[in-house]
Amino acid sequence: MIIRARRIVVKVGTSNLTDERYRLDSKKVAKLTSQIVELRRRGKEVILVSSGAISAGMGKLNLRQRPRDVKLLQATAAVGQNVLMNTYDRYFSAHGVTIAQVLLTHDDFRSRARYLNLRNTLLTLLKSGVIPVINENDTTAVEEIKVGDNDNLSALVATNLEADLLVILTDTEGLCTYDPRRSKKAELIPVVRDITPEIERIAADGRSVGGMKTKIEAAKLAVNAGIPVVIANGEKENILLRIIEGEHVGTRFIPKSRMNDRARWILFISPPKGRIIVDEGAKEALVLRGGSLLPSGIISVEGAFMPGDTVSIADTHGIEFARGISSYSSTEIERIKGSHTGDIERILGRKGYDEVVYRGNLYLIHSDEHACGTEARLSWNKLSRVSNPA
Repeated sequence: MIIRARRIVVKVGTSNLTDERYRLDSKKVAKLTSQIVELRRRGKEVILVSSGAISAGMGKLNLRQRPRDVKLLQATAAVGQNVLMNTYDRYFSAHGVTIAQVLLTHDDFRSRARYLNLRNTLLTLLKSGVIPVINENDTTAVEEIKVGDNDNLSALVATNLEADLLVILTDTEGLCTYDPRRSKKAELIPVVRDITPEIERIAADGRSVGGMKTKIEAAKLAVNAGIPVVIANGEKENILLRIIEGEHVGTRFIPKSRMNDRARWILFISPPKGRIIVDEGAKEALVLRGGSLLPSGIISVEGAFMPGDTVSIADTHGIEFARGISSYSSTEIERIKGSHTGDIERILGRKGYDEVVYRGNLYLIHSDEHACGTEARLSWNKLSRVSNPA
């Protein structure tokens, strides 16, 4: 899958671009850009998700420490983003390659319309021979709309574009059993077939370095959407070319089955705005018979949401087993819950739909027998495929 990959999202970390004084390192940038240009020469489409704006801004402003004040941090990002893009433009232009700056927030993925518009823009750039250089919009993003890190942002972009491969470059060899800088016992984990709770603990408990926790979160999102992931050391010579040529470097994450775009968006991209609790009869109809969610099977509603929002669907034990797009608002569902479809118009004064969640907009979350506790793997209900994936 890696060798055959045509559309590749490459995420590069700050340490792969800057020196010890937080200034962009021209040699590092030159090596990265030359590899990407070579990938393009080999017929690959490359999308670059790049960190480094804040560090570049710190270097430009002669700051010795990362600002803690939010306003100063955003101002530093604004200065640094300009430095970062000018540097990329200089090195890519030397190869006759045009780049485009794309700054994103989580809202660009949460909204279905903006999600599709983003894809159309990126695909148009790729068809025009332009390399998109993507970063989070740190200058304007507030906590409510921040993705939070470029690792997860790269996974969202890969999912949006139905990429064939996600490569996350960092300053370590990959996922290791311990911090290789502190322990001689550290060993590279070359292949991860399932991101188990133990793998997540290794990444989160300090035994691994390089912000590995967010990299594993990103890998989990991507592989569940059917996209293979490689985490590797960006400092290694020609690391991107070696990965594409099939050399066993870094840590490779084996993907699950591919799913259609609408399923990916509902299950992984669009956060649920609320929760609908259903009875056992409704759960059976959804899980075993591929049915739609009708008001008669609804027990209660949690949260506030509008028609078109993504909702979580849970059983009487509070266990989520599906997600979907609601046809009604939470207020309307509260009024029609437990009722027959024939009563909807009488209760609401109108009836747009018989179904609260139509089966074409509903996907199941199946329990993973090999996971610990309540760990689950997300997959899509084949009975819920729709002819128009948009």
